Amino acid sequence: MIHGANMDGRRPFLDILTKETRTAFARLGARRTFAVGDVLIREGDYEQELMVLHRGVVKVTGRLDGDQEALMDIKIEGDVVGEVAAMDLGPRSATVTACGDVVATVVPSRELLPFLRSSPEAELAFNQVIGGRLRRSDRWRLDFGRYPVLVRLARVLVELVLSHGQADWNAVRIDVNLSQSEFAALVGSTTNTVQKALAELRADGLISTGERRTFVKDLARLRQVAQLGEP
Repeated sequence: MIHGANMDGRRPFLDILTKETRTAFARLGARRTFAVGDVLIREGDYEQELMVLHRGVVKVTGRLDGDQEALMDIKIEGDVVGEVAAMDLGPRSATVTACGDVVATVVPSRELLPFLRSSPEAELAFNQVIGGRLRRSDRWRLDFGRYPVLVRLARVLVELVLSHGQADWNAVRIDVNLSQSEFAALVGSTTNTVQKALAELRADGLISTGERRTFVKDLARLRQVAQLGEP
């Protein structure tokens, strides 16, 4: 997987910890397994639990006006989900759903908070995760107002390559199954507009798609479309 250096400098929570702290953290909570489509966290619920992903990919979605659902983020192994609700008494702000087989540790806040207080390293890493999430949300909001859909889509594809990419012959496979409507939610556009943007990228030989899989065939040119500098 080609993650660890995406546009936000985002690193999974477990990757930030030293081996000793990671071993101590692993003693918390209990492991659970989830199948594709299972809901790990449901928006509006009041459980105060943190979930640490050890295997698999999950998508984070939220409800907009009415019943419209928006894709807010994608998390991979080493990431945490539910970090905000684990720290306060408020309801869950999003739903987290397994995109395939997932193994996660469920850590109740009654175990998490004392551990963070006793480990400055873990507390700092946890704050970095929350800060990175806020920066990513801010950047996406700025991108929505500053760039056209094609540029926003290219930026999302570059980020997905770096966080979820797998080498596949002469291309990089984005190892997350996303529908066109989910791509539209990520870039803040309509499905029809995203279909046209994807078709343009395919016609230019930058990507190929099929069966909800996306392959990036020319990352350098895709970065140019995304108006990003050299990696």
